[in-house]
Amino acid sequence: MLSDPIFIFGVLACFVVLIILMIGIGSFAKGGEFHRKHSNRLMRYRIIAQAGAVIIIVGYAYYRSKGGN
Repeated sequence: MLSDPIFIFGVLACFVVLIILMIGIGSFAKGGEFHRKHSNRLMRYRIIAQAGAVIIIVGYAYYRSKGGN
């Protein structure tokens, strides 16, 4: 399981989503110029990264359900 590259990509994609989300929440809490300039872009990146993570996870589940090792 841990040696499966699709699983590793899924975990990395989840961490990317988490990092983007934390930066967005941090800028929202702090406010200021960075938040005004980049908040929409950060959330757009989060949605794109989250969609990628979901596709990888669903692909991994499908691959494993078909008997992939």
